[in-house]
Amino acid sequence: MTVINTPATAGRGGFKRVLNALDMTLFTVCAILVIDTLAASAKVGISSLTWWVITFFFFFVPYGLIVAELGAAYPGEGGIQQWIRRAYGDRWAGRAGWYYWVNVALWMPSVYILFAGMAAQLFAPEMGLWTKIAIGIVMTWITVGVGIASLATSKWVPNVGAVVKAAIMLLMGVAGIWVAFTRGMANDITFASLTPSWDVGLAFLPVVVYNFLGFELMSGAGEEMQNPARDVPVAIIIAGLAIVTFYLLATFGILAALPVDQIGLIEGVLDTVGKLLGDSELAKAVTMIVGLGALYTFFANMVTWTLGANRTAQAAAADGELPAVFASLHPTYNTPVGAFLLTGLVSTVVIVLYGLMAGTAEDLFWSLFAFSSIVFLLPYLLVFVAFLKLRRVDVDVPRPYRVPGNRAVIVILASLCFFFVAQAIIFFVWVPGEGIDWKTAGPIIGGVVLTALLGEVILAIQGRKSA
Repeated sequence: MTVINTPATAGRGGFKRVLNALDMTLFTVCAILVIDTLAASAKVGISSLTWWVITFFFFFVPYGLIVAELGAAYPGEGGIQQWIRRAYGDRWAGRAGWYYWVNVALWMPSVYILFAGMAAQLFAPEMGLWTKIAIGIVMTWITVGVGIASLATSKWVPNVGAVVKAAIMLLMGVAGIWVAFTRGMANDITFASLTPSWDVGLAFLPVVVYNFLGFELMSGAGEEMQNPARDVPVAIIIAGLAIVTFYLLATFGILAALPVDQIGLIEGVLDTVGKLLGDSELAKAVTMIVGLGALYTFFANMVTWTLGANRTAQAAAADGELPAVFASLHPTYNTPVGAFLLTGLVSTVVIVLYGLMAGTAEDLFWSLFAFSSIVFLLPYLLVFVAFLKLRRVDVDVPRPYRVPGNRAVIVILASLCFFFVAQAIIFFVWVPGEGIDWKTAGPIIGGVVLTALLGEVILAIQGRKSA
């Protein structure tokens, strides 16, 4: 592999190059390794372990290879927005930037409702929904404050978050193995139970795909990396192997501790740790520490994703694709202050609106998660077709890393990725063989349509300004 060295000085936009290979690896682990949706994927049952393996080989590996090539070949600030712009122009890049940014603002409420639900489980079991919503709003603005700080400082939140996530998942996995050998599994592992099912499995398969996304996030800060041509592929390889190992361990731990019908979307992690460790005072203390660590990882999730997504939106605005407010940079830290403030405002409004619609914290979590996830998945469809086009039309661009194989191989790999993302979008609202529950699916689909329409209005206005 040819290595192209990039000076470890200020980037072309005046950005300081502060991200080294270790930062990028930890950033990627923190972005992709998420605890908040572990319980949702484990609810598939023992076959979720098989789904993890299938999705790893047929989606995660090709996706990682594709992003490694794009991130090393096109290391500009903005990541996927820059890749899509180069392939399909401003309008499609603007759409990608809009979806990528707005999904984080829509996802943040669900993460912080989960945060509040776990905090209630630890400290105040009778906490009401609106108190949880208030906590979510406070955490939203703390996240905004951290994101506006310099990247040299804020990068430590995901760095520490990656270590904490790995430690929690390792604990769950090792404890699950110990329980399986000493007490027996809460769910039997048989050939039949490991066989992927096409009912409940399809309902939660989108969560497995979702849990594997985020390789491209670090490329949102492409001009703040010390040597993206060398470090992006290395970070993706190391992080990818670590991520699938920890996901399998943690999922096994949940299934060893809890019967499938007792796995809650919000309480799943703490319930699992409590069951695995027992009722001793030491076990209760460790469970409390794990709970506090899990709370930190939810915060680290949002810091990590807002760091990447807001830089993508800032780059899109700097190119004239999104309103100028997104392009606003902090005068001292050179961080996307406008995009961060808008993220906080949108998250606050959405969390209040959904609080009026949802009956319980779990209802609120799933509605927000499914809604934001569909919006989140849309730009990935563009990434994989952009990759194929850039391979065809940008033949002279140096590629420090190339996806191995001939044209047929890369078409197959990109098509697999496209298929996995497309089915995840569909299965978030419909499972084959079952009717659509419009009470649940209606608001989710309506929210996605309104988000897309708003994006088109913004793009049309920007197009007229640029004309």
